Amino acid sequence: MSVQKLIDEALAKEQAARANRERSGKFNPSMFGACYRKQYYNRKNIQQSNPPDERTLRVFKVGKLFHNFAQSFYPEAQTEVKIEIEDVLGYADVVIDEAVIDIKSQHSRAFWWMEKTNYNINIEKKHNILQVVFYAWMLKKKEGRLVFVSKDDLCVAEYGFFAENWFPEVEEELKNLRQWWSSGTIPPQEPRLFGVGKDKKPKECGLYCSWRDYCYGELQ
Repeated sequence: MSVQKLIDEALAKEQAARANRERSGKFNPSMFGACYRKQYYNRKNIQQSNPPDERTLRVFKVGKLFHNFAQSFYPEAQTEVKIEIEDVLGYADVVIDEAVIDIKSQHSRAFWWMEKTNYNINIEKKHNILQVVFYAWMLKKKEGRLVFVSKDDLCVAEYGFFAENWFPEVEEELKNLRQWWSSGTIPPQEPRLFGVGKDKKPKECGLYCSWRDYCYGELQ
């Protein structure tokens, strides 16, 4: 059996184990800023109509390896800190005295694109900011910090955000999610991330959505 097949089979088993685990029935901060319908489906534990393919699983695995490497420089007690309230559950990557740190890996092209002067992280990475600031809010930390690691050369870029400046944005996200959930009404198709591709279609509805066929009614 080829090495490629061994890798893909191992990753498929990991994915199956994740798919079969008991879900929390709560919103996930890592999805803040994404389409409300996608977040609703995730909390409802709707079966994914478009699970990750083999290549995507490999990309996720590589990202996780780099994430764990960067995280390993902190004491274990400061990592994967559980944050849970009535309807939200997540895990902060790293918690230090005055900040919560979230680690993201990227390929080098995306990493160095961020270094361009016209790149606005407050817009392009708003979803990541909402996640880390939510954790900072819950833990009463002054700062949320995003740490990006280039997977090609281990270069690192760090960005800090005063948590209180973003609290209104987090509150708005939670308010909207809770309104849809309490009403029992499925939110509209409303992609909010990544813009549109060359085909003029929302990128969030492409490889970034595991429910796209279900959402468009192909399985209903």
